[in-house]
Amino acid sequence: MNTAYISIGSNIGDRLHHLKEAVRALHAHERAEVTEVSSIYETAPVGYTDQADFLNLVVCVKTLLDPYELLAACQHIENDLGRVREIRWGPRTVDLDILLYNNDNIEAENLLVPHPRMGERAFVLVPLLEITPTIEHPVTGIPFAKEVPDDTGVVLWKKVTGVEQLL
Repeated sequence: MNTAYISIGSNIGDRLHHLKEAVRALHAHERAEVTEVSSIYETAPVGYTDQADFLNLVVCVKTLLDPYELLAACQHIENDLGRVREIRWGPRTVDLDILLYNNDNIEAENLLVPHPRMGERAFVLVPLLEITPTIEHPVTGIPFAKEVPDDTGVVLWKKVTGVEQLL
Protein backbone atom coordinates (compact mmCIF):
# COMPACT_ATOMS: atom_id res chain seq x y z
CA MET A 1 0.00 0.00 0.00
CA ASN A 2 1.31 3.43 -0.95
CA THR A 3 0.86 6.67 0.96
CA ALA A 4 0.36 9.93 -0.89
CA TYR A 5 -0.34 13.46 0.28
CA ILE A 6 -2.44 15.59 -2.04
CA SER A 7 -3.16 19.31 -1.82
CA ILE A 8 -6.62 20.38 -2.95
CA GLY A 9 -7.56 23.99 -3.65
CA SER A 10 -10.53 25.90 -5.08
CA ASN A 11 -11.35 29.55 -5.73
CA ILE A 12 -14.28 29.52 -8.19
CA GLY A 13 -17.93 29.08 -7.32
CA ASP A 14 -18.87 27.06 -4.26
CA ARG A 15 -15.32 26.44 -3.07
CA LEU A 16 -16.31 24.20 -0.17
CA HIS A 17 -18.51 22.08 -2.44
CA HIS A 18 -15.62 21.61 -4.89
CA LEU A 19 -13.25 20.55 -2.09
CA LYS A 20 -15.78 18.08 -0.72
CA GLU A 21 -16.48 16.62 -4.16
CA ALA A 22 -12.75 16.16 -4.80
CA VAL A 23 -12.28 14.39 -1.45
CA ARG A 24 -15.35 12.22 -2.12
CA ALA A 25 -14.10 11.30 -5.59
CA LEU A 26 -10.65 10.33 -4.30
CA HIS A 27 -12.20 8.32 -1.47
CA ALA A 28 -14.63 6.59 -3.85
CA HIS A 29 -11.85 5.39 -6.15
CA GLU A 30 -11.70 1.60 -5.99
CA ARG A 31 -7.92 1.65 -5.44
CA ALA A 32 -7.62 4.61 -3.07
CA GLU A 33 -8.88 5.67 0.34
CA VAL A 34 -8.65 9.07 1.98
CA THR A 35 -7.46 8.30 5.51
CA GLU A 36 -6.75 11.79 6.85
CA VAL A 37 -7.83 15.30 5.98
CA SER A 38 -6.61 18.65 7.25
CA SER A 39 -8.72 21.58 8.25
CA ILE A 40 -9.65 24.02 5.49
CA TYR A 41 -7.60 27.18 5.14
CA GLU A 42 -8.30 30.35 3.19
CA THR A 43 -5.37 31.97 1.42
CA ALA A 44 -4.62 34.69 -1.07
CA PRO A 45 -3.63 33.52 -4.55
CA VAL A 46 0.03 32.98 -5.43
CA GLY A 47 1.57 33.69 -8.83
CA TYR A 48 -1.37 35.20 -10.70
CA THR A 49 -2.88 37.39 -7.97
CA ASP A 50 -5.83 39.01 -9.79
CA GLN A 51 -8.33 36.39 -8.62
CA ALA A 52 -10.41 35.33 -5.62
CA ASP A 53 -8.96 33.77 -2.48
CA PHE A 54 -8.56 30.01 -2.30
CA LEU A 55 -9.78 27.40 0.11
CA ASN A 56 -7.07 24.75 0.59
CA LEU A 57 -6.65 21.47 2.41
CA VAL A 58 -4.38 18.43 2.31
CA VAL A 59 -5.44 14.79 2.35
CA CYS A 60 -3.55 11.60 3.03
CA VAL A 61 -4.44 8.82 0.62
CA LYS A 62 -3.61 5.14 0.98
CA THR A 63 -3.57 3.71 -2.52
CA LEU A 64 -2.71 0.80 -4.75
CA LEU A 65 -2.30 3.24 -7.65
CA ASP A 66 1.20 3.95 -8.88
CA PRO A 67 2.09 7.66 -8.96
CA TYR A 68 1.18 8.07 -12.64
CA GLU A 69 -2.18 6.37 -12.17
CA LEU A 70 -2.79 8.62 -9.15
CA LEU A 71 -1.92 11.67 -11.26
CA ALA A 72 -4.39 10.51 -13.93
CA ALA A 73 -7.07 10.02 -11.26
CA CYS A 74 -6.45 13.53 -9.90
CA GLN A 75 -6.65 15.05 -13.37
CA HIS A 76 -9.86 13.11 -14.05
CA ILE A 77 -11.39 14.54 -10.86
CA GLU A 78 -10.31 18.06 -11.87
CA ASN A 79 -11.91 17.64 -15.28
CA ASP A 80 -15.12 16.19 -13.82
CA LEU A 81 -15.38 19.20 -11.51
CA GLY A 82 -15.00 21.69 -14.37
CA ARG A 83 -11.32 22.59 -14.18
CA VAL A 84 -10.29 24.76 -17.13
CA ARG A 85 -6.63 25.61 -17.68
CA GLU A 86 -6.48 29.08 -19.23
CA ILE A 87 -4.00 31.01 -17.08
CA ARG A 88 -1.05 29.46 -15.26
CA TRP A 89 -1.85 29.60 -11.54
CA GLY A 90 -5.18 31.14 -12.54
CA PRO A 91 -8.66 30.66 -11.13
CA ARG A 92 -9.93 27.10 -10.89
CA THR A 93 -12.86 25.14 -9.62
CA VAL A 94 -10.46 22.63 -8.15
CA ASP A 95 -6.77 21.79 -8.25
CA LEU A 96 -5.26 18.54 -6.99
CA ASP A 97 -1.49 18.39 -6.60
CA ILE A 98 0.42 15.30 -5.52
CA LEU A 99 2.80 16.61 -2.87
CA LEU A 100 4.42 13.37 -1.75
CA TYR A 101 4.21 9.74 -2.79
CA ASN A 102 5.80 7.41 -0.22
CA ASN A 103 9.38 8.68 0.08
CA ASP A 104 9.82 8.65 -3.68
CA ASN A 105 11.70 11.19 -5.71
CA ILE A 106 10.02 11.28 -9.13
CA GLU A 107 11.34 13.45 -11.94
CA ALA A 108 9.23 12.81 -15.02
CA GLU A 109 7.99 15.13 -17.73
CA ASN A 110 4.47 15.18 -16.33
CA LEU A 111 5.11 14.54 -12.63
CA LEU A 112 7.55 15.95 -10.09
CA VAL A 113 7.41 14.52 -6.57
CA PRO A 114 8.02 15.91 -4.02
CA HIS A 115 6.05 18.81 -5.45
CA PRO A 116 8.77 21.28 -6.49
CA ARG A 117 7.22 24.41 -4.92
CA MET A 118 5.64 22.97 -1.80
CA GLY A 119 8.42 24.25 0.47
CA GLU A 120 7.67 27.81 -0.69
CA ARG A 121 3.95 27.59 -0.02
CA ALA A 122 2.59 27.98 3.48
CA PHE A 123 -0.89 27.17 2.15
CA VAL A 124 0.45 23.67 1.42
CA LEU A 125 2.74 23.15 4.41
CA VAL A 126 0.37 24.39 7.13
CA PRO A 127 -2.36 21.83 6.33
CA LEU A 128 0.21 19.11 5.58
CA LEU A 129 1.85 19.60 8.97
CA GLU A 130 -1.55 19.59 10.66
CA ILE A 131 -2.08 15.96 9.66
CA THR A 132 1.55 14.81 9.82
CA PRO A 133 3.60 17.19 11.99
CA THR A 134 6.91 15.29 11.87
CA ILE A 135 7.07 14.59 8.14
CA GLU A 136 10.41 15.16 6.45
CA HIS A 137 11.38 16.04 2.92
CA PRO A 138 12.15 12.67 1.30
CA VAL A 139 15.21 13.98 -0.56
CA THR A 140 16.82 16.36 1.94
CA GLY A 141 15.62 14.71 5.15
CA ILE A 142 14.83 18.15 6.56
CA PRO A 143 11.59 18.31 8.56
CA PHE A 144 9.00 20.35 6.67
CA ALA A 145 8.20 22.08 9.99
CA LYS A 146 11.56 23.86 9.68
CA GLU A 147 10.76 25.09 6.16
CA VAL A 148 7.38 26.81 6.59
CA PRO A 149 7.53 30.26 5.00
CA ASP A 150 5.57 33.20 6.45
CA ASP A 151 2.16 31.72 7.20
CA THR A 152 0.35 34.92 8.20
CA GLY A 153 -1.77 34.73 5.03
CA VAL A 154 -2.98 31.20 5.80
CA VAL A 155 -6.19 31.58 7.80
CA LEU A 156 -8.11 28.72 9.35
CA TRP A 157 -11.48 28.77 7.57
CA LYS A 158 -13.08 25.58 8.93
CA LYS A 159 -11.75 23.15 11.52
CA VAL A 160 -12.01 19.56 10.30
CA THR A 161 -11.63 16.72 12.77
CA GLY A 162 -12.16 13.71 10.52
CA VAL A 163 -12.53 12.49 6.96
CA GLU A 164 -16.27 11.88 7.44
CA GLN A 165 -16.87 15.64 7.71
CA LEU A 166 -15.98 15.99 4.03
CA LEU A 167 -17.59 12.85 2.64
